Amino acid sequence: MVGTARVRDDARPVMTTAQRRIYEKTGNPPQTNALDDIDDPFAVPTLSMVTPKKPAKYRNTKCEHNGIKFDSQRERSHWFHLIQQQAAGLISDLRLQVSFVLTERKQRDDGTWERASKYVADFTYMRDGKLVVEDVKSEATRKNRAYIQKRKQMLDKHGITVKEIK
Repeated sequence: MVGTARVRDDARPVMTTAQRRIYEKTGNPPQTNALDDIDDPFAVPTLSMVTPKKPAKYRNTKCEHNGIKFDSQRERSHWFHLIQQQAAGLISDLRLQVSFVLTERKQRDDGTWERASKYVADFTYMRDGKLVVEDVKSEATRKNRAYIQKRKQMLDKHGITVKEIK
């Protein structure tokens, strides 16, 4: 004690409750000064340095089931529905993420190449001897100009109407 002030011997500053809880969970000590580890390229970023993850454009939640990755939970639940239909014998040859070429790769007059344009369908299957192409779409993605253009090209080039699942 010096006068009425209490002097601590610790060289290490005291952690706040939040810092202590983070330390207990992760085992990483809190950064005491923002300028301490600035030159260290191997420094682990603290929570204040990590930027929060940006949400998906259409607010979908990517998910996985048995190693199969789906762009949304609605797409995954429709996959389960189609598997049940295939097991019941209503559909056959069920496939995921099938790619259709809409325009071929072509060379321009100046010698550079123009990329091929493709449409990737969520699901394809055979029903009554006919190929069915399905795509799970929300209201917002159904109005996407690029999707609409590719849907029209599928009808024009392949004669296939894309069935939209809401």
